[in-house]
Amino acid sequence: MSENKLDLSKLKIKREVESSPGPQEPPHKPHFAYLMYLAGVLFLGIGIYFIIRNIVIEDPIVDVTSVSYISPAQAEAILTANGYVVAQRKAAIASKATGRLVYLGYKEGDRVKEGQIIARIESEDVEAALAQTKAEFEVAKADLVEARQSFERAKILLEQHLISQAEYDAAKARYDRVVASIASREAAMKAADVQFENTRIRAPFDGTILTKNADIGEVVTPFGAGASSKVAVVTLADMSSLEVEADVSESNIEKIQTELPCEITLDAYPDKRYKGVVDKIVPTADRAKATVLTKIRFVEKDNRVLPEMSAKVHFLKMKSTDSMDVKPILAIDPSVITTRKSEKVAFVLDGRVVKEVTVVTGNKIGNLIEVRSGLSVGDKVVLKPDDKLQSGASVKLRQ
Repeated sequence: MSENKLDLSKLKIKREVESSPGPQEPPHKPHFAYLMYLAGVLFLGIGIYFIIRNIVIEDPIVDVTSVSYISPAQAEAILTANGYVVAQRKAAIASKATGRLVYLGYKEGDRVKEGQIIARIESEDVEAALAQTKAEFEVAKADLVEARQSFERAKILLEQHLISQAEYDAAKARYDRVVASIASREAAMKAADVQFENTRIRAPFDGTILTKNADIGEVVTPFGAGASSKVAVVTLADMSSLEVEADVSESNIEKIQTELPCEITLDAYPDKRYKGVVDKIVPTADRAKATVLTKIRFVEKDNRVLPEMSAKVHFLKMKSTDSMDVKPILAIDPSVITTRKSEKVAFVLDGRVVKEVTVVTGNKIGNLIEVRSGLSVGDKVVLKPDDKLQSGASVKLRQ
């Protein structure tokens, strides 16, 4: 039994409870507010970057020029000036009387002949006065017949000593009064006729209506006394008298003389050239602008030439008239051409962005160079482009 007796002394209860790791919680996911915070910081950083970039890295400032047509005559021009087409025969047609407009027979663009009635103002009172003076004139003419007969009889009777001198003098005096009355009535009738004619607004010369300044029902007056009254009814111009008026600098006026040939281009029709000659140099200078007004007459023009169109005048040498018949050539300032990757290119402005285009050039024409391909008339191109300028870059125009 002793052998089977267990040694209980070796049995011990372990009091220390080993801490067993409990179930581990998964790591916390980022909170939504934290994500929004990170996004806000990111966007704020981007905004600050672009603000600093716009402040520190500004768009380059460039000068631009336009591609245009030029002729050999323009290349040889001794002087170029800007001006406007002006009608040398132009008038604002107004009424000589005051009244309400009752008739207006023409509108803008209509042609009228000298003496044609353009408009009429109300004239009932003037017509009544004219009719009255005509009636009084007819009465005076009837009195003249009776007074002449009485005077002739008195003259015969006096010669026969059948009436006294006093009776003869009375007959003569009555006749003289009637003659004077006739003259007075005739003058009054002419005055009334003039007043009636003043209600008719006639064209003073052949021309074209440029503007219509009044409408039927409005009051017209020679002096525009009222706030609602009109002075000029229409503006009339003789289109055959159109000339270009250009200001020439005092320092260059010695190069200009009358009958000097010119080439005129209108901004409205840049592909059309008109022959002209210097018609007149106004013998006075503008003190403020230090220029002298020069008038250039069209040798040939068409119906598209209108008053107040802007024009450019190229004053040519006396022997340059033949070169005006040569077809114009597309040309540009040579400084717009630069080299990129062994190719001639130019930077065309589109809004505020430049675009690189390949250009093929030709012969020199004066200070310009011929453009054979790559550019079109009217294109805005950058002058003297910087070597760092790239296609797609944003630029600013020099003020």
